[in-house]
Amino acid sequence: MLQTSQLLIILLFVSTHIFAQDDLMDLLEQETQDSTATIYTEGTFSSSRIINGHSVELRSPGVLEALISHRFGCVCNGISEFFGLDDANTRIALEFGIAKNLNIGIGRSTLDKQFDGFIKYRLFRQQQGYRNIPLTAVFFTSMAVNSTEAPPDLDWDFANRTNYTYQLLLARKFSQNFSLQLNPTLVHKNLVEKPQDDNDRFALGIGARHKVTKRMALTLEYYYNFNQPDDQDLYNSFSVGVDIETGGHVFQLHLTNSRAIIENGFITETTDDFFDGEMHIGFNISRVFNISKKSQTSESW
Repeated sequence: MLQTSQLLIILLFVSTHIFAQDDLMDLLEQETQDSTATIYTEGTFSSSRIINGHSVELRSPGVLEALISHRFGCVCNGISEFFGLDDANTRIALEFGIAKNLNIGIGRSTLDKQFDGFIKYRLFRQQQGYRNIPLTAVFFTSMAVNSTEAPPDLDWDFANRTNYTYQLLLARKFSQNFSLQLNPTLVHKNLVEKPQDDNDRFALGIGARHKVTKRMALTLEYYYNFNQPDDQDLYNSFSVGVDIETGGHVFQLHLTNSRAIIENGFITETTDDFFDGEMHIGFNISRVFNISKKSQTSESW
């Protein structure tokens, strides 16, 4: 027969062993959960645009974005043209989140009376945790159609009116305040100005954002053309701006040497020199609408 003291010691040992096993299992379960957790980076940029070009930001499924963009005339025209404000190129667009990684959009610009449409698909997203991916990659493609009247003695059929843009948007949010994006770009023009001009134009864009307050950020954007025609007065697109977030609105104010608003225009057809004072005041106003109850528009990180 076991003594009472011996029985108590045995029961104490067994219970301690059982509780130790439970604690170990809880610890292992917690470690497994932590190792499979994924933290996605959000709010790399304030809007779907950096300035002229697209950012890697996508709208959630069921979210509709209305975007109004203005580019005024050259400030170099002076007071007679009210520093360019008497003249403006306007684009009005609607963009929609079809799926988690897919957006589409359509727009109309007054410059060359162009209609455009685009598809934007996120290949992968910056994240940490179970999988560490250091950047976000988005594929972007658009088509623009010039709807102006046909010039005399020119074959102005639908094919010759169209231009296409293909981009790979690669962005990283380095901190809560700083984000950087690179944009390898191909612009294809079915009709070029001169027979010796390339139908395919290659460019590399760079964009950056630095937040200075919770609701305000400074932005910069530049596109370098690799095979720009030497016999035309063309310049690389350069822009600086400020983003102001006000709830559902994002107001982007900027200076740019590009009057065109869509890719085939501002990347390959910029005719003003920013550093010679030939710049345009411009702005983008964005407003999002939650069409679906499941839509999410968080911009936090």
